[in-house]
Amino acid sequence: MSRNALKIVTIGGGSSYTPELIEGYIKRQDQLPIKEIWLVDIEAGKEKLEIVGAMAKRMVAAAGLDWEVHLTLDRREALKDADYVSTQFRVGLLDARIKDERVPLSHGVLGQETNGAGGMFKAFRTIPVILGIIKDMEEMCPNAWLVNFTNPAGMVTEAAIKHGGWKKTAGLCNVPIGHSKQAAEKLGVPEEELFIKYAGINHFHWHRVWDKEGNERTDELIDLIYGPQEEADSHLKNIHSAPFHYEQIKDLGMLPCGYHRYYYIEDEMLAHSVEEFEKGETRAQVVKATEARLFELYKDPKLDYKPKELEQRGGTHYSDAACELIASIQNDKRTDMVVSTENNGTIVDLPYDCVVEVSGPVTSHGPEPYNWGSFPPAARGLIQGMKGMEETTIRAAITGDYGAALQAFTINPLVPGGTMAKTLLDELLLAHEAHLPQFAESIKRIKETQPETVEYVEELMKSN
Repeated sequence: MSRNALKIVTIGGGSSYTPELIEGYIKRQDQLPIKEIWLVDIEAGKEKLEIVGAMAKRMVAAAGLDWEVHLTLDRREALKDADYVSTQFRVGLLDARIKDERVPLSHGVLGQETNGAGGMFKAFRTIPVILGIIKDMEEMCPNAWLVNFTNPAGMVTEAAIKHGGWKKTAGLCNVPIGHSKQAAEKLGVPEEELFIKYAGINHFHWHRVWDKEGNERTDELIDLIYGPQEEADSHLKNIHSAPFHYEQIKDLGMLPCGYHRYYYIEDEMLAHSVEEFEKGETRAQVVKATEARLFELYKDPKLDYKPKELEQRGGTHYSDAACELIASIQNDKRTDMVVSTENNGTIVDLPYDCVVEVSGPVTSHGPEPYNWGSFPPAARGLIQGMKGMEETTIRAAITGDYGAALQAFTINPLVPGGTMAKTLLDELLLAHEAHLPQFAESIKRIKETQPETVEYVEELMKSN
């Protein structure tokens, strides 16, 4: 690792989140001796890369820094001798997310970016790409750290560490950041005065909270956030703020992740998603419109700072967390962060070699998570099933095995079993054919034997 001339690479550099990433580096200019920032994208993202890249250069210049900002479509050129590589790409762009949502919702089944059928298909498209990036890194920058916040972050990070063998990988998510800010706000104390311990898997974790006097405040926060008199607020732009059942959360004795709504109050979340689908306003369609407005702002040659409108995009704090993680590794800061990393016994209820999302200090050799122990039975049963689903999804993504994919669909609690699981799997395979070469044989078979399925998907895609 370089100590005085860092080269940092971002794959998916044309993302609308990139200005927050640049802002995070600028805020930490005294901690990060940056020489080069490389923003990488693909041909389909070239226009956005040029727009956001020009803005990044303006931001660096406005900060009075001499950092070199490079834009390229050549990933290997960018990776050569890199110290840190961050990933924030979306295979198939937002149109793929629209398919992930609309195909299941057309059957009255949840379609969502990281949960249910849509989340599994995002993993199918993304995992082969992250493993390809790692192959390039082995050759071009064998000592670099990989900082992943490409969704589904937990599965992508597990694939990188467990199957790609890239131990110097950490995954990030903005959801815990929002929950920590919420806890501080509800208790009326500065965030730094609280000790918050998270444990679970990405978008499926729980947390407990203590104050600086050593008093646990978890139960009080359950009352303040989820009590019968409180108005539901997920603190997440991405998902509907339906109220949890207070008695259920009280019995758990832990604060849930906002995404637990899809499992604890599935019917209400599904009804809201179906309503959005019928109005042509799925979350992906809304995000696509928001992103279009952001890039119009980014084109302004006078704009040299992150606009407030970026907060509406739904992933605010992601990029700043990535910058802090890099700064903490670079300087052995031991910043307390929530990361996806190897379990190594942190959560007793899950496999030793799987990836979990947990709290802990980030050192020069990576995250050192705090021990959590076991979950109560109500949580343990859920998370063990979800981890089994993740492991099976990862296997299907790598091998292209149709049976493994169907198995993953069958055990995912948000996908109805039996015929519907197979129907959704077949339709999504057809919808995403361009980005699923590992499933080519299965897709060919579906086309040859199920003309009605082909016709259904084609008609549905016309109405995107």
